[in-house]
Amino acid sequence: MNNRDGFSSRFGIIAAAAGSAIGLGNIWRFPYVLGENGGGAFFLLYLAFIVVIGVPVMLSELIIGRRAQKSIFGAFKVLAPQHGFFQLIGIIGVTTAFLILSFYSVVAGWTVEYTLLALGNQMADKTPSQLAGLFTDFSTSVWRPIIYLVVFMALTAAIVIGGIKNGIEKYAKILMPLLLVIILILCLKSLSLEGSGEGVLFLFRPDFSKITGNVVLVALGQAFFSLSIGMGTIATYGSYVKKKENLLQTALSVSFLDTFIAVLAGVAIFPAVFAFGIKPDAGPGLVFVTLPNIFNQMVGGYYFSAAFFILLLIAALTSSVSLLEVVVSYFTDELKIQRKSATLLGAFLMIILGTFCVVYPRVFNGFEWTSSNLLLPLGGILISVFVGWFLGGANVRNELEAHGGRASYVRVFIIIVKIVAPIAIAMVLLNNLGLI
Repeated sequence: MNNRDGFSSRFGIIAAAAGSAIGLGNIWRFPYVLGENGGGAFFLLYLAFIVVIGVPVMLSELIIGRRAQKSIFGAFKVLAPQHGFFQLIGIIGVTTAFLILSFYSVVAGWTVEYTLLALGNQMADKTPSQLAGLFTDFSTSVWRPIIYLVVFMALTAAIVIGGIKNGIEKYAKILMPLLLVIILILCLKSLSLEGSGEGVLFLFRPDFSKITGNVVLVALGQAFFSLSIGMGTIATYGSYVKKKENLLQTALSVSFLDTFIAVLAGVAIFPAVFAFGIKPDAGPGLVFVTLPNIFNQMVGGYYFSAAFFILLLIAALTSSVSLLEVVVSYFTDELKIQRKSATLLGAFLMIILGTFCVVYPRVFNGFEWTSSNLLLPLGGILISVFVGWFLGGANVRNELEAHGGRASYVRVFIIIVKIVAPIAIAMVLLNNLGLI
């Protein structure tokens, strides 16, 4: 265990974990969900759930990872050898990473294509219908999405193959600040447009009349999913965190950065959408059709189009790196495969599954539904139950106080992961299944 690779700095840990949490969903989904569900009122609910549910579950994953110094699969062999049931969490984690990266890499491949289109100025002067046709032709073809899927997985593997300190941490320290700079520039441009105020109001004007029981569950689900918890990525990164690091500060920093970037994405996108009188719409259409149309109407649109799609590519890459690391960590810890071989094997398997997602849209939709609606919340529930009921207060306290301080919040944390988090996430699961 002493020879295990690890992060060399707190900034590296936060950059990598935040990169895992910040993905394509932050850029196109969160701002739209925010605006459609009460704006500022929804945001207050979301923040409350981040603090009460998101941070404790993330902290639970970090505790599991650092305590065991193993992958999410091997952690429960070390921490609970007498409770074989909890190895199910590891199986769920590795399976979820496989499923998510399989379909996620397909969409990420689209960002590679569009980054190249933007840099080559190939979307300039195209009408909205031509842009829509461009996206339809690309996304419904077979070979081009597969080619860009392979390109994207090659980029991901190139980072992961370097290990934690010289691979994931090294590039996270470069990519995350670059992402922040680009998104701030886009925000300034968006806010400078005439009529952008309506977009700001769409995002942040509190509308408490929209707060219903379902909206509360949407906010709870968004808080849970946006932090990349429940699938073992944070636990895997936790296994590389040194004992001197304060886990609560890490969890809070990652949660803040993830939320901050998601809000900035909204400020970068929706003021511009409203300034040009376009009805906001969630999903790929907004990103790959609507926004290129807006960039074409902007002064300096070429530069902002290129910056935006580079931003998307970075967000996709930092998330995919963490997902592939879950698989690679399993291969290296459990199957004793060397990191280079494990990375290449993992990337190859993802390309095979991703190809099925391209060729068979039902596979894409099935992987997405199963991972998002079933496996992620189930993993979150089991992680909370394990830390709250089975790991033991002494072990939890030992990890939270490993940096030399006194963790006065341990009692509250235990209550949350024992009772509050499992019930709350179970409600998300039941809502996803249409049972409540």
